[in-house]
Amino acid sequence: MGKGYMGKILKVDLDSGNVSEESIPDEVYRQVTSGIGLAARLLYERIPAGADPLGPDNILAFMSGLLTGSGAWFTGRWMVAAKSPLTGGWGDANCGGTFSPAIKRCGYDGIFFHGISPKPVYLSIADGKAELKDASHLWGLDAVAAEERLIADEGKTARVAVIGPAAERISLISGISNDRGRYAARSGLGAVMGSKRLKALAISGRGKVEVHDPWAVRELNAKFIKWFKKGEGVKKLLSAKALNFMAKFMRVSPMGMAQKGDLVKMAMSRFGTIASNVLSSENGDSPVRNWYGVGFRDFSIAAHADKLNPQRIMDHEVKKYHCYNCPLGCGSVLRVDSAGLSETHKPEYETCCAFGALQLNDDLDAIFKINDYCNRVGFDTISAGTTIAFAMECVERGILTDADLGGLKLHWGNSDAVLELLRMMAERRGIGDILADGSKRAAQHIGKGSERLAMHAGGQELPMHDSRFDPGFAVSYVMEPTPGRHTNHGYQWLEMFALHRLFRKLPKTPDLFLVKNKYRVTKDKSILLAAASKYMQFVNGVGACLFGVQMGGNLDLPGYANAVTGWNLPPEEYLTIGERIQNIRQAFNVKHGITPRRDFMLPQRAAGRPPLEAGPMKGVTLDIDALHGAFAENMGWDRESGIPTAVKLRELGLDGIADEIASV
Repeated sequence: MGKGYMGKILKVDLDSGNVSEESIPDEVYRQVTSGIGLAARLLYERIPAGADPLGPDNILAFMSGLLTGSGAWFTGRWMVAAKSPLTGGWGDANCGGTFSPAIKRCGYDGIFFHGISPKPVYLSIADGKAELKDASHLWGLDAVAAEERLIADEGKTARVAVIGPAAERISLISGISNDRGRYAARSGLGAVMGSKRLKALAISGRGKVEVHDPWAVRELNAKFIKWFKKGEGVKKLLSAKALNFMAKFMRVSPMGMAQKGDLVKMAMSRFGTIASNVLSSENGDSPVRNWYGVGFRDFSIAAHADKLNPQRIMDHEVKKYHCYNCPLGCGSVLRVDSAGLSETHKPEYETCCAFGALQLNDDLDAIFKINDYCNRVGFDTISAGTTIAFAMECVERGILTDADLGGLKLHWGNSDAVLELLRMMAERRGIGDILADGSKRAAQHIGKGSERLAMHAGGQELPMHDSRFDPGFAVSYVMEPTPGRHTNHGYQWLEMFALHRLFRKLPKTPDLFLVKNKYRVTKDKSILLAAASKYMQFVNGVGACLFGVQMGGNLDLPGYANAVTGWNLPPEEYLTIGERIQNIRQAFNVKHGITPRRDFMLPQRAAGRPPLEAGPMKGVTLDIDALHGAFAENMGWDRESGIPTAVKLRELGLDGIADEIASV
């Protein structure tokens, strides 16, 4: 009888070229599931304290999820984890597409790379044989070209994860591509892959994932899809104009309305994440002009933002695509003749904002080109866009000159200069060499007060969701083991998660509320943020997609986990498993010398110091100590430091970790 997991990992020693298998005991899966949980457990144990993230002691793990291949909806995410060269602590990133099920079809729950290869290589798995092959002919190719070459060499069934030239040159803001330019982008893990001279994985297999109760999986799928198909007629009314009207209303309304799973379903299935392009710029969710601008004034709908409205992007759609076993299909392939692109991915909201409102750029063709270029060379668009916005403000304030930039006229909205600067960063040429490692290191190099303009937490650039608009992100950006990340929790996410439907003891978010009240730190909100933090690690352990989780609690992941594994656990136990994973990740940071509340700080500007003088967040200053302290207490972490307490670690059965970090 199946359990959903394969029960083993593949270990690749890049120093020697040896490849071996390791069995994982059943009780380990029961403690931490698979995916990010299994990676956290093994990397905590096996990466020594003080290891150089770009050195041989770092281990790079590619993981599939516990539910991937089981038939459960939305469970096609793959994850990559290692010590981050960007933050110096725990690093992870994840992506959709088709790579995750390929790992399990090869018979593994994860693939772990140790050491550094003496020459460029790639891992090939085909016909049950795993081996390292020479990648000299691939080194220097962009990610899309390299993937095409590998599929030609390895066969059409091969699924590829690959780095581009930016990662080969160890840019700390580079990621890992699959499916011709879809990215596991964050934490600088492309640089780890580049440092190991590992160009790619090209894998194919025929293994089958066996589950405990396939009929129960089908029943859960049928229940979800019945809800999912409701409202198809209403979805057609959700036009770009309707979103623009909604944005203007939300900007001025004293009342806030919870974002429901039904709205997420309709907006995401029609437009994908770009549904937020104008909405977020107008209502205050999007940071503008390197976080000191105001959307309706500096990037207004009439003059700027509407040029990036989602319908203008969808007009170029050639075909829609779905990730593995996903009913939503939020991705699109575009043809943009005006930008000279015969085939390219639709840019996501984060990219449109990072190279749009954040830089006061309303040139949509330029954003298409920038997105395609970043996908090919391998840049994380959040970090790259934020780093360039930092450089723009440095120019505006006289900290950087045209001479420093090699004559480049880098001013707000100059998209031609942005494209050239991206090329300089990818090639590590001139000022690009400094900016290629992100805004924190660039500011350290430039000095002259530029540090206060660098919008990062712990070295990782902040996402395109303003913490002054949603104070829940002020918690996530600092208190999560991977700082500067929006995919864990925020107050908006709590509304979409509707966790009270899965975990009956949790409070319910209000349907309506006074906007001014979202800045109050309450017991219920703090409890829910901690619960969401735990739940998202369970989500990442089973390989599920954030967008599925945002469907208002209709995706029953605890139910799926029981059907697939036969564990028959109450839902709350899966929350405890997520909590265990989160504590291991946080303890990893402590082991590697990081005190979370000291070393991961929110930029003053992102906390409203000084407050904005106009717009929806006019006068807002966040009570950071109250926000972070309440979250830490609900996690069982020390309020002042953010370090997991020995009591909490032992409660979770992590006695060895409790002993180890007590001595740090």
